[in-house]
Amino acid sequence: MGEQRQRYNEEFKRQTVKYVQEKTKTISDICEELNIPKSTLHQWIGQFRAFDQEEVNYPEKIRKLEQTLKEREAETRRKEREMA
Repeated sequence: MGEQRQRYNEEFKRQTVKYVQEKTKTISDICEELNIPKSTLHQWIGQFRAFDQEEVNYPEKIRKLEQTLKEREAETRRKEREMA
């Protein structure tokens, strides 16, 4: 017979993704620590990732902040032109 698949509830998944975001450990280390396949954890990260819980030095967060800044600068320039 095959091996029984482990089931995880949504709260466990969310907490695990939060743990990934808050720790400096690698995903491999966390997978080993929690006995979760890497592919499973990557799926959860895609599903439950919250950028506001990440440090600013994450490349994805930096790109998002840069994009927001560019959009706000463009909006400010547009409003200044309208006022002129």
